[in-house]
Amino acid sequence: MFKRFMDDMKKYWKYAIYSSKAQLKSEIANSYLNWLWWILDPLCFMLIYVFMFGYVFKSSEQYFAVFVFIGITLWDFFNKSLIQSVKVIKNNKAIVSKVYIPKFILLIIKMCVNGFKMSISLLIIVVMLFVWRVPVTWNILYFIPILLTLFMIVFGFGCFLLHYGVFVEDLSNVLNIVLRLLFYLTGVFWSIMDRLPAPYNAYIGKGNPIAFLLTSMRECVLYGTAPNQKLLLAWFLIGLLISILGIRKIYKNENSYVKVI
Repeated sequence: MFKRFMDDMKKYWKYAIYSSKAQLKSEIANSYLNWLWWILDPLCFMLIYVFMFGYVFKSSEQYFAVFVFIGITLWDFFNKSLIQSVKVIKNNKAIVSKVYIPKFILLIIKMCVNGFKMSISLLIIVVMLFVWRVPVTWNILYFIPILLTLFMIVFGFGCFLLHYGVFVEDLSNVLNIVLRLLFYLTGVFWSIMDRLPAPYNAYIGKGNPIAFLLTSMRECVLYGTAPNQKLLLAWFLIGLLISILGIRKIYKNENSYVKVI
């Protein structure tokens, strides 16, 4: 299976990049502000949350604007990629029914599109670090393994959602509810460790992968501390295992997708 996966990646990688660029261009084709929406969208959400929780509810979190923007950036990639993975086969029926393409490539295309948007937000975060004069240490380099772990987890869960999204019509509705609950248990605009009582803060902070990665990103970027390396490695390996199982399930069932859709 590994050899087949690597061969498919080599063969269809250029198509994935080309398709990602095409989708990005189509999103702004009829927009007056074009690519500026990719900057304005996360900035507007950040301003709303900063106003609500920074001024209305008087949050005492240090560098609160950057704190919230990091949360929005990682959550947005996680949330959009999983939601889009459910219907990625049905939305590409015209392609899937006419030519063979490894179905996980369609998921990778969506992740590339969302990853590009996330990279813009990450550049904004770099600017915000200078504006708010946040001390930067070498621990900021932990953002690389944190993002790699995030990609691995999203890809793994996305593979299973891609598969079951073909057969379960209401999966997208269920997923929306689950992600809405997970949003409030992730600490996008508040700190889980500070707001939740022990031991629930530790359970959620470590057992919820996106909450752990989000907290780890804030630790290395804002506070100059290293994340829990053992737990970070554990979540990467879990994401890798889920990805392997997900790819295996897709390969095993991909011939039946066309019949269902």
